[in-house]
Amino acid sequence: MEHEMKLGFDIDDTLINLRKHAFHLYNKKLGKQVSIDIFNSLPRLEIHEPFGLSDEEGNQLWNQLIEEIYFTECPAFPDAIDTLQQLDNDGHEIYYITSRPKQYGERTKAWMKERGFPVEDARFFYGMQDEEKVKIIQQLQLDYYFDDKPVVLETLLNESVHVYIKDQSYNRHLTLPRIEHWTELKEIMEEDTK
Repeated sequence: MEHEMKLGFDIDDTLINLRKHAFHLYNKKLGKQVSIDIFNSLPRLEIHEPFGLSDEEGNQLWNQLIEEIYFTECPAFPDAIDTLQQLDNDGHEIYYITSRPKQYGERTKAWMKERGFPVEDARFFYGMQDEEKVKIIQQLQLDYYFDDKPVVLETLLNESVHVYIKDQSYNRHLTLPRIEHWTELKEIMEEDTK
C-alpha cells in the first residue's frame, strides 16, 4: 500500500460481539435457554424479544446489566485484534468512534487496550448519539469507516469516506459494501487503491 490511511471503527457489534455476549448473559440471568439460532436470525438490533420481554422491559434489563455486558469477557470478532494491530504496524491511523455513554468511555478505552486493540488516546471518541458520529467522521477526514448500524451508515452515504457495514442479521437489507470477516480488510483496501 502506497500511503497511510485513516480508518474509523465502531466497537460494539463491529469489532466485538457484544449482542451475542449480552444474549448469553440474558439466558443466564433469566434462567432461559433461548437458542443461538434465534439470535443469529434476529431482524432488529435489540435482543430482548426472544426472551418474552417488551421493549421497555428489554431496555430495563440492558441498563441493569450494562456494566456486565460492557466489561466482562465479550469476545472480539475473529481476527479483529490481529487485523487492527497489523494496520497499526503498517503505519495506518486507527480511530474508534463509539456511541457508548460518556460515563463508560474511559473504562471502554482501557478495556480495549487490555484486549490488545491498538488504541491511542487522542483517537478514541465516545459519548455521542449514533447520528452524531458523522460529524466526527467528517472532521477526521477518514478514508474508511466500519459500523454495524444502518442509522449510522445511512448518514455517511454522501460523504467521501469508504463506508463498510459489518455483517449482522439486522442490517442485511442494506446494499452497502459489506465486511463479513476481518481478514477481508487488507484485500478491500488493496482493491480500493488500485
